[in-house]
Amino acid sequence: MTLCLRNRQRDCPIDLRQLRRILRFALERSFSASDYELCFHFVPAPEMAGVNEKFLDHIGPTDVITFDHADSDEKVHGEIFICPEVAVAQAREFRTSWQQEIVRYCVHGLLHLRGYDDVRAADRRKMKREEDRVVNELTQQFAMARLSRARLK
Repeated sequence: MTLCLRNRQRDCPIDLRQLRRILRFALERSFSASDYELCFHFVPAPEMAGVNEKFLDHIGPTDVITFDHADSDEKVHGEIFICPEVAVAQAREFRTSWQQEIVRYCVHGLLHLRGYDDVRAADRRKMKREEDRVVNELTQQFAMARLSRARLK
């Protein structure tokens, strides 16, 4: 079981140890994943825009992009790119915190790795319901505000 967290952005001071606890809980309890090899990349908007354009032919940054590297249904294996700058903007729009948005994006990426899709409206609704369920479960177990690491001066 490998869980890698790479932070290459400075928009949000993420406490990676706390996020690792949340993700391990989600993987083991919410997703029943006993075998996983995952890397979460927290990247600035220009890097996310580059990934979005190169791999999805979309212009500009987005919230989350998932790459599934699994060769079977048994193992969860992939990379999830997350843009905290987008999380800040979306948190304002949806009246939540950037910390909760970050967790939502992580869950969204994990759902893609478990076979959920959000292209068609019916699939999108099903995925959103499951995403909400898992995020609610995590917010009951963890204080999302603790994902903020104090900025160093």
